[in-house]
Amino acid sequence: MYCIYLKNKDPYFCLAAEEYLMKKFSNDIFMLWQSHDTVVIGKHQNAMAEINYPFVHKNNIKVARRISGGGTVFHDKGNVNFSFIKNVDSPAEISFKRFVQPIIKALESLNVKAVTSGRNDLLVQGKKISGNAEHIFKNRVLHHGTLLFNSNLELLSQSIKVVPGKYHGKAVQSNPSSVTNIYPFLKNGWTVDDFNLFLFEYQLNKPGSTTYQLSKEDNTAIQELMNEKFSTWDWNFGYSPKYVFQNESKITNKKINVKLGVEKGYIQKAEITGEYFTAVQSSKLNKTLKGIRHFHDSLRNNLIANNLIFTDELIYSFF
Repeated sequence: MYCIYLKNKDPYFCLAAEEYLMKKFSNDIFMLWQSHDTVVIGKHQNAMAEINYPFVHKNNIKVARRISGGGTVFHDKGNVNFSFIKNVDSPAEISFKRFVQPIIKALESLNVKAVTSGRNDLLVQGKKISGNAEHIFKNRVLHHGTLLFNSNLELLSQSIKVVPGKYHGKAVQSNPSSVTNIYPFLKNGWTVDDFNLFLFEYQLNKPGSTTYQLSKEDNTAIQELMNEKFSTWDWNFGYSPKYVFQNESKITNKKINVKLGVEKGYIQKAEITGEYFTAVQSSKLNKTLKGIRHFHDSLRNNLIANNLIFTDELIYSFF
């Protein structure tokens, strides 16, 4: 098994690396990686419905879509991500418990007792420390998961805190969970780097494991995949299943009602009513919003083009 300690912390590069290693290699692979502050959604989720968009936008938190299904997770410098890529001979070998067992055993050696939840999560004392998902390509399976070592749990909570009832569609929705970090259960004052090194060496010490460094050609190919897919708006937002967005809010004591029909990330129908805009302005908006991205900058540019006074508060009422 190749063991890869990925030093690049760009989430789009790391997610592209998983797909590249899965499809272009034949070896079994174990990879550890981290990324900057990022909300990572499952392949079949509606990005906007899974994130607190105003908070994420204001705090420059990235949004990324992975190739596996499942729910939304949060990455930051206190979180560690692990990936197993393995060849399998039959579907019977694809088992969540099988792939998390090495992680459970590693934590057990640190006197941290982790258990499976029945929902593709790992729990410590009843709280989630790890979310997991899988993707199959031909005879290869990618199993990857998070490990909340010393994450900013407040940042995590605010980034995925959504108001129910705004988004309606057939996208896969996340199940909220109580979370905790691994760090409080350790007695040695470990850093996240210590934890990373421990996990890497734990896997490396297993028979048949050897280190692998990405070559120049590997890095170039992964960068191309990142640029063409994983860092694009079309993948991270436009890939979302179609949905209807509805919201009612008050801005400077004037009510505004927003209803948007969105497909592939683009607004197909808009119904803006209420007291905030005049009837003429609302009518014009309903026409000009059609065909633009359901995205902060696109809405901002539309309001500018219509010579309308706006604030971020107004734009955020559309999310």
